[in-house]
Amino acid sequence: MPKNSQGDDKGAPAQPPALDPFVHGSMVIVTLGNPRDKFWGMILSLAPEGLSLSGIELASFEDLVVMVKDGESFSPAVVFFPMHRIERVELDLPDGNLPSLSQRFSAKTGLHPTALLESPSAGDRGASVRPPVLRKKEPI
Repeated sequence: MPKNSQGDDKGAPAQPPALDPFVHGSMVIVTLGNPRDKFWGMILSLAPEGLSLSGIELASFEDLVVMVKDGESFSPAVVFFPMHRIERVELDLPDGNLPSLSQRFSAKTGLHPTALLESPSAGDRGASVRPPVLRKKEPI
């Protein structure tokens, strides 16, 4: 029986729907089992079957920062993890005085990670992603 938007059949007020923080574009850290691994990246999609992510292995984070700072090209992994391998998905958020990985990436490179991970070429296998070059606008 569908619930009334005014409340349930016992007269309790209806709860507003919770916002889902795990949507396309959310930066997350994924802990996997069998084999144990961690990934950092941006959610492409989340379904009962599994999680699609554009990102890197967490162990490669510092190397990625150096590559981007130096203007080198890199190819983020576009991967699908079946749900049975996923142990934990957590939002990439700061923890007290500790910045999130996304904040650390932005502070060291001057770029937001989603700008690189969501790039059209990020989905092309073997394609390289270069940070955009900022140029002053010329007067017309």
